[in-house]
Amino acid sequence: MSGHSTYEPKTGFERWLDVRLPIIRMAKDTAIDFPTPKNLNYWWTFGGILAVCLVIQIVTGVVLAMHYVANSAMAFNSVEHIMRDVNHGWMIRYIHANGASMFFLAVYMHILRGMYYGSYKAPREVLWLLGCVIYLLMMATGFMGYVLPWGQMSYYGAVVITNLFSAFDKVIPGVGTAITTWLWGGFAVDNATLNRFFSLHFLLPFMIAGVVGLHIWALHVPGNNNPVGVEVKSKEDTVPFHPYYTVKDGFAILVFLLLFSWFVFFAPEAMGHADNQVPANPLATPTHIVPEWYFLPFYAILRAVPDKLFGVLGMFGAIAMLFALPWLDTSKVKSMRYRPTARWFFFLFVAATIGLGWCGGKLPDDVVLPVGRDAVTGEATGFTVVMLSQTLAIYYFAYFLVILPALGLFEKTLPVPENISTPVLPKGGAAMPSGAAASPEKKG
Repeated sequence: MSGHSTYEPKTGFERWLDVRLPIIRMAKDTAIDFPTPKNLNYWWTFGGILAVCLVIQIVTGVVLAMHYVANSAMAFNSVEHIMRDVNHGWMIRYIHANGASMFFLAVYMHILRGMYYGSYKAPREVLWLLGCVIYLLMMATGFMGYVLPWGQMSYYGAVVITNLFSAFDKVIPGVGTAITTWLWGGFAVDNATLNRFFSLHFLLPFMIAGVVGLHIWALHVPGNNNPVGVEVKSKEDTVPFHPYYTVKDGFAILVFLLLFSWFVFFAPEAMGHADNQVPANPLATPTHIVPEWYFLPFYAILRAVPDKLFGVLGMFGAIAMLFALPWLDTSKVKSMRYRPTARWFFFLFVAATIGLGWCGGKLPDDVVLPVGRDAVTGEATGFTVVMLSQTLAIYYFAYFLVILPALGLFEKTLPVPENISTPVLPKGGAAMPSGAAASPEKKG
């Protein structure tokens, strides 16, 4: 897709460097001259937004690590020291903490865009899988970072999540407990746990950056997908990445940073939890333990299953569905723009995922739809949060395992245009004739 390099060194130094380390050539070919479909919309700007988020997280994280103390007796106070005594420490910490939420918000938009427009289909399966690996590393990094402030929610979040591995004792006795003890570095969440979580939280963002490099490499082999889901056929279907998409991405990044800044300066604790302002106390369990908002859908799936082992398998299975998606969707048409039935099921999937996130933040026994009152206690009874979680979780898995495979076999799709340039203005400026579209069976 990237084609033959058009870079020509203009100075003696550039010619000397190009023979030994063609870094300028690589930058020009990948970030300036890279041929990009001319019809990309603003949903494609989230890739650039994610790159900016990653840089912000790494830079602010390195600065915070200079002042943070990974010791269970001093971690909470070191965070307070950063907030109160370090020059602009409050701002750096709030940028980092809210940056995690902004990072996940952007990655969810990026994933949903890929699902809607079929960016996981051939020849982009490896590109999609690398994106899923990045998402998995982000989840691990976010979880470990949440533990570091060593407040009540940080401590008990670590206790709950690490204890999940003990469920595997039902499969092989003793294995789950051994994994949990190994994660803790002892027989409880304590100083050793905090130390290893801090080390991994510092290391994983650089691993993410490495996989992002592979992700971009995998993108440059087949090139970008586009809203119509039809591969570009000639140079006429593309424009250089610069200045067309650098300007477009730049505008979207500025708008995103405005939202980011609003949270940092006006609502820095909006996505946090009040209990995390209290130092960790192993003897006082919070009333309601909840993870960060970006984990809530999976947490709801975990709680929806009565059996601990199957709950853990359901939670990890929900993530595994994303990895299997390129082979679960059997439709030959990429974009849901031409799949009206699939589009409605997709919107229901998004609604179900948001609903699971809402359920994850509520108590399991809270009544969603009251139908009566208990004769003894007088409390409302009816359709509870855990029942709603179970219903939404069933749809979540059915979407991947049943609906998408069935739609590929039975759905009636709309005609797909021949290529991405003909719907805009054919030669001569006349409107595109109705018979110029190809059937989905002819266009993969």
